[in-house]
Amino acid sequence: MSDKDLLQKHNFKFQKKYGQNFLYDPKIPAKIAENCTESEFPEDGKKQEVIVEIGPGAGILTKELAKRFHRVSAVEIDENLIPILAESLADFDNVTVTNKDIMQVDLPEFVKEITEDGKYPVSVCANLPYYITTPVIMKLIEECCGFGYITVMVQKEVARRLCAKPESADYGSITAEIGLYGGAVKLFDVPAGCFNPRPKVDSAVVRIKLEQPEKYPKADARNASILIKAAFGQRRKTLVNALSGLAGKIKTTDKNELAEIISQTLGVPGDVRGEKLTADQFVTLARALF
Repeated sequence: MSDKDLLQKHNFKFQKKYGQNFLYDPKIPAKIAENCTESEFPEDGKKQEVIVEIGPGAGILTKELAKRFHRVSAVEIDENLIPILAESLADFDNVTVTNKDIMQVDLPEFVKEITEDGKYPVSVCANLPYYITTPVIMKLIEECCGFGYITVMVQKEVARRLCAKPESADYGSITAEIGLYGGAVKLFDVPAGCFNPRPKVDSAVVRIKLEQPEKYPKADARNASILIKAAFGQRRKTLVNALSGLAGKIKTTDKNELAEIISQTLGVPGDVRGEKLTADQFVTLARALF
């Protein structure tokens, strides 16, 4: 039975509040599953890795992941999809589905359980709705659960932001935050016509590779994140003006002193704007200010 027929059988109604747009072109899920991590597929059997899938929908991507990986642990917020997934995934004994909001999941505990306390490498694969893309990505990278990769399908505009370079128009806080933990590359575009219901814009698949061990100590990443959020809170402000609002968090909020620290620490003009700085520079500056 096709996913479309299965949804009709269960009288499933798409819910706008969850941003539900399901893939129906089988070539796309197969391509995502093939490329969501960089390790080589064995000639026989599956990769001995665990995949956390967020928002499996009717299970079209879940099936492709289950064919290729040791285990798939899917997290689905919509309780109406649970019986549909049970039927759709009945042939796979290496898939579990948790009916929960990923933002409410205790990720360290969840990952510890599904990887058998770190026995298997773990990565994330997800078709993320626009309204929750940034919060989900930030939760995944900040909670430091040992993910090797986070592969997400997002709106094409968001994909450009995730992969942007400093000083470009698309470079923003999410780009710099990802840079604290690794780096993102766009894998391929996905036309709007591949979804049901059809969204108004095209999508793209982005793979974020997280450095292992972590790129920076937790305190450095946390402090740099504070500077990044301040710097991009009002993009038209210079970095000095943006950071002057962090009274009580950094050593000084005196604008002249901040300009001098920025200049001496980074070797850039004191009136630089945040969008010109790399994640590495934000970390260097955080070490001087906290």
